[in-house]
Amino acid sequence: MKRLLLISSLFFITPVGAAEITSKITDSVQLGVQGAAVQSTRIGASYSVSGTNIQSSAFGGVAGAGTYSINTAGQAFSFSETFIDADTPVTTQTVTSGQIATPNLYGDSVTQIGGDKGSLAGTLSPTGVPTVTAGGAGTTATGQRTIELSVFK
Repeated sequence: MKRLLLISSLFFITPVGAAEITSKITDSVQLGVQGAAVQSTRIGASYSVSGTNIQSSAFGGVAGAGTYSINTAGQAFSFSETFIDADTPVTTQTVTSGQIATPNLYGDSVTQIGGDKGSLAGTLSPTGVPTVTAGGAGTTATGQRTIELSVFK
């Protein structure tokens, strides 16, 4: 009798209850405006000289020019001298309301102009998909709807 009861209980299927089904809808809008930025790197001083058929009584450098002359008069010669002055370090800058009015620009600088909000906008609707309106240069807008349906959760 016990065996018959065990076998017969395997053939019955339990119906799914409403509590075991969940539905979730998530709407979101994300808007962004690119901020202005400055990245500046100081460069150091450098001096270089090269040539052929040239002699030097004093090399130049960061401190001043050198003294050079042709080694053998009447013969071909070449001469090249390059000097790059170092950036002067800035130890303070004035910040007003979170902005640097006049940023210091060293010899190696990259600047990025801030975005323009323009007509950038986003809306959430209880009955539809989120909408976004494009802005000016340097803006981003993302609208998203996620629908999740779970059974037996």
